[in-house]
Amino acid sequence: MVIEIDFNSDEALYLQLRNQIILGIAMDEYREGDALPSVRTLADDIGINMHTVNKAYSVLRQDGYVKVDRRRGAVIAVDPMREEHLRRIRERLKSTVIEAVCRNVSRQELHGLIDEIFDEYGF
Repeated sequence: MVIEIDFNSDEALYLQLRNQIILGIAMDEYREGDALPSVRTLADDIGINMHTVNKAYSVLRQDGYVKVDRRRGAVIAVDPMREEHLRRIRERLKSTVIEAVCRNVSRQELHGLIDEIFDEYGF
């Protein structure tokens, strides 16, 4: 997977990296048990600081997408705690729905946006 970082974005680099890796998992480009590149290798490849990569890996670990193996580094390990993940997703969606209502986005339009995203990535 090619990781694309937008250095002009207002979004923090570590969040962009985190989101790109999560997208790779969703697109089946990273699978359970796959080792991610070492912090140093990925930092050199992308042209960012090693601490930024380390922070992204740490957040991925906290979010249950990777585990840290002393021999292999960061390894894809999607946490099987489905109910907990659904609860977190629901909370994030709640904020998005509330924002959409404040911006006069209808239920139908919001559903359409979700469908567009699913279609865009072929889910």
